[in-house]
Amino acid sequence: MSKLIVTGLLWFSAIGAGLIAGVFFTFSTFVMTALGRSGPAHGIVAMNSINVTILQSLFMPVFYGTTLTSIALAVMAIARWDGSRSMILLAAATLYVLGMFVCTIVFNVPLNNALAAVDAASADGRVVWVRFLSDWTFWNHVRTVASLGATVLFTFMLSARA
Repeated sequence: MSKLIVTGLLWFSAIGAGLIAGVFFTFSTFVMTALGRSGPAHGIVAMNSINVTILQSLFMPVFYGTTLTSIALAVMAIARWDGSRSMILLAAATLYVLGMFVCTIVFNVPLNNALAAVDAASADGRVVWVRFLSDWTFWNHVRTVASLGATVLFTFMLSARA
């Protein structure tokens, strides 16, 4: 039973981290560039709309669910420490939770909130937008790499169980 639970959590975490990495990769590779080209007022309005919409989408259960399964796997790795396998599992979970979830809460969400609070057509809006594009995209790159790295490690752990 325990092996089945760990395997299920690994599958969910691997798929969830992969889906999240894909969303973040999309933003890092072309969405933010396209929004930047649309000008500050249009970019702010579009990004604020994306931020509201994403909170009401299927993205959120995957975002939180993968964080929770990663935490559960980290606890299991520590509780049943068996050397390198536990170390890889703990690394995957830690990479995801710190590199994706904590990074989002500490860096990306405050930037989103600052963007939502500014008048898109104002001079302040332009200043906030320039900073937002640079800072938000940098932290999104971090989230992308962390999520992808966790996906690789979770998938490795699945293949090691076979």
